[in-house]
Amino acid sequence: MNKSVALFISIFCTLSVQAQTTIKGKITNTKGEAIPYATVIIRNTTTGISADEHGIYNLKINNQGNIVLKVSSAGYMAATKQLLVNKSTIHQDFSLKEFSEVLNEVTITGTKTNKRSTKNPVIVNVINSVTLANVQACNLSEGLKFQTGLRVETDCQTCNYTQLRMNGLSGGYSQILINGRPIFSPLTGLYGLEQIPTNMIDRIEVVRGGGSALYGSSAIGGTVNVITKIPKRNDYSFGYTYQNIDGVSDQIISGNATVVNEDRNAGISFFVNNRNRNLYDANNDTFSELPQLKNNAFGTNLFFLPTDDQKIEINFSKLNEYRYGGEITNEAAHLALQSEERTHDVYAGNIDYQINFNKGKSSLITYFASQYTGRKHYTGIYPDTPAEIQQHLENPPYGNSKTTTLQAGLQFNYKAASFFKGNNVFTIGAEFVQDAVFDEIKAYNYNVDQLTKNLGIFLQSDWEISSKVSVLTGLRIDKHNFVSKAIVSPRISFLYNFIENTQFRATWGTGFRAPQAFDTDLHIAFAGGGISRVSLANNLQQERSNSYTFSINYDKPTEHYIYGFTLESFYTHLEDAFYLHPLGTDTHGELFEKRNGDGATVRGLTIEGRLNYDQRFQIETGFTFQSSLFDRPIKNSDVLPAKRRFLRTPNNYGYATLNYTPNTTFNTSLNIVYTGTMELLHLASTGNLTTDAYVTSPSFTEIGLKAAYKFKLTTIKTTVELFSGIKNLTNAYQHDFDKGKERDSNYIYGPATPRTYFIGLKFSPNL
Repeated sequence: MNKSVALFISIFCTLSVQAQTTIKGKITNTKGEAIPYATVIIRNTTTGISADEHGIYNLKINNQGNIVLKVSSAGYMAATKQLLVNKSTIHQDFSLKEFSEVLNEVTITGTKTNKRSTKNPVIVNVINSVTLANVQACNLSEGLKFQTGLRVETDCQTCNYTQLRMNGLSGGYSQILINGRPIFSPLTGLYGLEQIPTNMIDRIEVVRGGGSALYGSSAIGGTVNVITKIPKRNDYSFGYTYQNIDGVSDQIISGNATVVNEDRNAGISFFVNNRNRNLYDANNDTFSELPQLKNNAFGTNLFFLPTDDQKIEINFSKLNEYRYGGEITNEAAHLALQSEERTHDVYAGNIDYQINFNKGKSSLITYFASQYTGRKHYTGIYPDTPAEIQQHLENPPYGNSKTTTLQAGLQFNYKAASFFKGNNVFTIGAEFVQDAVFDEIKAYNYNVDQLTKNLGIFLQSDWEISSKVSVLTGLRIDKHNFVSKAIVSPRISFLYNFIENTQFRATWGTGFRAPQAFDTDLHIAFAGGGISRVSLANNLQQERSNSYTFSINYDKPTEHYIYGFTLESFYTHLEDAFYLHPLGTDTHGELFEKRNGDGATVRGLTIEGRLNYDQRFQIETGFTFQSSLFDRPIKNSDVLPAKRRFLRTPNNYGYATLNYTPNTTFNTSLNIVYTGTMELLHLASTGNLTTDAYVTSPSFTEIGLKAAYKFKLTTIKTTVELFSGIKNLTNAYQHDFDKGKERDSNYIYGPATPRTYFIGLKFSPNL
């Protein structure tokens, strides 16, 4: 009997040992340095252990099946991994992010050099690829809505061109950069926000307020820098998304691949994107409110390090888009009662070379960037009388457009490690930008043929006087071929860390816009049975600005939380502000001329809040209160009184995003975009409106939801993500569109699309 008991105990102990699993690994920071004595615990249990002084842990457990392992350490964001316990030994390393690293994201747009956010005298906000995925943004236009002070609006009911408004200023005041280069041409500005797919984007850096001291003309409202995906590790992804827009099909296929060599001194990445969306008619008049889209995009981004001190980066992308809006028909565009048809071919690329020397204190950067856009287009209304019909058929208003943008530059940086007890990074550079714009519709005697050239020289001092005080001063001198004298644009920014985790910033800067054709000037709209066109006044002068911003930024890290807020006020005064003056009509329709006004003032306040709990629950929100007024009333119509208030500009707008990630397999998000009331001009259209009128739009609140679940196919080492959701949940969408071929196509406001359901899947490697 005793022998039987002893045998039973022996067998039980043997089975217990065999059932026990050892999980071991190393815990480091993102620099690869060991984190001593970090806590390792199985979530929702008391089973855990502490790592040793070298960051090594060795945890023995009896659990089987799926567990969630959580690692935490003071000063670091906690990290979790879901593990399948099905063998005796599992190796799992962890890399934790420091709170300071999360708060101190490195950006480049504010200073043209790499700079930690909390050390930067200029606030640079970032929209990363994770945010773009959580809000299910298909393109740049949909992603920019989720940043304080930014608003993307649709400005044509027929073709749906868009523009980005920053701090209450229209699209022409926003400088859009691709990898730091201003090659977003005026023509590309009409439709380019929708043509850039999000799987091309690594992150978007946003600087609000006057940035002309660094980037030249048109950066008065702010600067948006779209940074494309760069090779970081061997990786791939492939996805398909189906969207249902109130019964209309919208399908998107996207793919990315990255290869980096073993020495990590060379890498290349690729992206492809295809989109096919059908026409959408919101009011059942057989005329579309959303145009048909057929988009194809592909590109590559590569880097090579010839030596440890040299780097070459090359980016190239090709975008093709077919866009048609108007009467829903299978006939050719010029046989439709009213339509716009565009075919775009966009080529863009840049090459950068950087060499570091003087023991890393100095660097020299040379760069060349270019963009070419070719467009074939039609904009027209089918006439009513036999004579006009005959003339229309013999000479339909098809047109051609070409824009070529070139930029070449040189930049030298020098870091003085001991500069009056602080350190200073001096930057000096020069760049040349040329933009050739040609747009012609012979049937309308419409022609824009413009060549602009700008030579800019910039100087900057980024002086960290102490750990608490920094001063950024800059000066840019531009010689534009449309301006008789050189334009000097200074900027000064001040940063003071007067309390722990708190930064006070103040900035003053000037800027200018040259008297040239911008994106909205190249758009031809429909109104009153004809077309409206914009021309430039003969004596048009450059527009100047003075901008001031003041802000307080606070972020508090604790063991599990990071929370904070930003409060910023802004004030911009424009001199000789551009506006569109109505000239009346000709045989083709309405005429407007861009003129200089007396001036205008834009002022306001932005509030941002954020919370991050162990990277499981995150909230970001921002709201803007502002006013935009001309110094004197501006005439917008021949029959209406002049107005001081900027049209199409709400006094308040904002956004919020909430993300919940309880584990590595499930994620859900909620997003909200609010747009307040605004005043619009509604031009007379036969059958819709008998005379011009000012209209105040209602406010809109868009709500979006998304849920995603990942599961691993271990046999093929692939992760499959399934996701679904809804955009514009409450269908907050304009309900008073004009009808028929004589509609005012610019009478459009509110969200870009009605309620939209989506579902999709994405394949990527197991990591």
